Amino acid sequence: MSASWSTIPRLVDDAAERFGDLEAFVDGDLRWTFAEYRDQIHAAARALMARGIGPGDRIAVWAPNVAEWAVAAIGAHCAGAVLVPINTRFKGREAGHLLDRTSARILFTVTDFLDTDYVALLRDADQGTGLEEVVVLRGAVPEGCTSWQEFMDAGDSIDDADRAARSAGVDGDDLCHLMFTSGTTGSPKGAMLRHSAICRAFESWSDVIGLRAGDRYLVVNPFFHAFGLNSGILACLMRGVTLVPHPVFDVPAVMRRIGEERITMFPGPPAIYQTILNHPGIDGFDLSSLRLAVTGAAAIPVQMIHDMRDRLGFEKVVTGYGLTESSGIATMCRHDDDPALIAGTSGRAIDDVEVRVVDPEGAQCPPGQAGEVVVRGYNVMVGYLDDPDQTDEAIDPDGWLHTGDIGVMDENGYLDITDRVKDMFINGGFNVYPAEVEQLMDSHPDIGQVAVIGVPDERLGEVGMAFVVPAAGTTPDPADIIAWCRAEMANYKAPRHIQVVDALPMNASGKVLKFELRERAAADG
Repeated sequence: MSASWSTIPRLVDDAAERFGDLEAFVDGDLRWTFAEYRDQIHAAARALMARGIGPGDRIAVWAPNVAEWAVAAIGAHCAGAVLVPINTRFKGREAGHLLDRTSARILFTVTDFLDTDYVALLRDADQGTGLEEVVVLRGAVPEGCTSWQEFMDAGDSIDDADRAARSAGVDGDDLCHLMFTSGTTGSPKGAMLRHSAICRAFESWSDVIGLRAGDRYLVVNPFFHAFGLNSGILACLMRGVTLVPHPVFDVPAVMRRIGEERITMFPGPPAIYQTILNHPGIDGFDLSSLRLAVTGAAAIPVQMIHDMRDRLGFEKVVTGYGLTESSGIATMCRHDDDPALIAGTSGRAIDDVEVRVVDPEGAQCPPGQAGEVVVRGYNVMVGYLDDPDQTDEAIDPDGWLHTGDIGVMDENGYLDITDRVKDMFINGGFNVYPAEVEQLMDSHPDIGQVAVIGVPDERLGEVGMAFVVPAAGTTPDPADIIAWCRAEMANYKAPRHIQVVDALPMNASGKVLKFELRERAAADG
């Protein structure tokens, strides 16, 4: 790890010193060097200080992958604040809940992404009233909000020496991110993550994958996710890599971008590469610059790894495994591993982190035996925001983080994730937690009881299927319920299939037997 920094503010300064004139950020007509990027970040930090934002205050960003996202987020870190990234697929009620939980003082957002006005979503849901200010990064600025330029101009009243002192006061043990995940209770949980852990983990990640100065990195993974934020924005600063954000995945647009910007690094979930490989016009694009791919979060066919090398031209393909509570990383394949190993496993533990597979009593399983994956090391979160009970449930007295994932480890320490203890499923690269979806669906007047499972889907990997018991005196219509779900929750959470049933299968203690529902769904095809 670089000895010169253990906080994000120091990383920003170090990147500008080492890579000053190299191109750091490309977004449309905007092209910043590392020195210019640093200056933008520092200007945002001063603007936050002018608003009275102090160490430990929470700042939220709810926007697609644009340059202002990175500047606002890293500017918050340089002002000593804590970043709360919000999923762009969330509806107003979901986002408002997170803003309320975190006591966020300022929200940075947009009003024109995919025909969505996030300010209107909050207002329509009567959410976000605790905010002191809403800053619009791009798009029309509604009454009562602040434009990005107006916000940035306010920083002129703050001396940069004061900003530098504030940034220097940030400690490695201070919180940098509050990243939300959901658990079996269905209530979102905020993982509290530290500067030193994030910096150290993604310096290690950059080493393992072979990221290097001069690489040009197309970031399709959303910035609100650890993949886009930590292994995107921050890793680019660590290694002198040009960040090229891409807000929406569209095969022809992405393929054109790779040729136009001479992209060398292009990570993503397996579904992205499969979609590209299946595109009929793939041979019409110049992909000759591609060098490095990083993937994970789903099973990967060995043939896909070969196709990525032979047809897309990648020199190196790497896979890994992590979760929000482990700062987004736990295991990685190495870039010189065999393709079959890369396709069949999620790699081995990164340096200075322990990963084990254990039985229900906590004893380590022998190689080849399935058990729960546990992680221990500097990368484990501080805990869940305002939830000591859930924290104690997740992290045992010996410091092991219980992931809720089932895996098998070979004799060399390579991990294969085989199942999920907590019934989570992955829709197009997004984690879906059935309990959260069920809690939202319970408010529908025609639903008496509901149980949600993941079922296979050729395009998205898995999609939601809901078994609905009608409320008394109602006759639920599956199409109406699907439409309602899409209006009330993020699209990836909304079930694609609804089956109306008289009753749900339950055990003696009243818990729904989801394995029976999976068997029923499989039998129905």
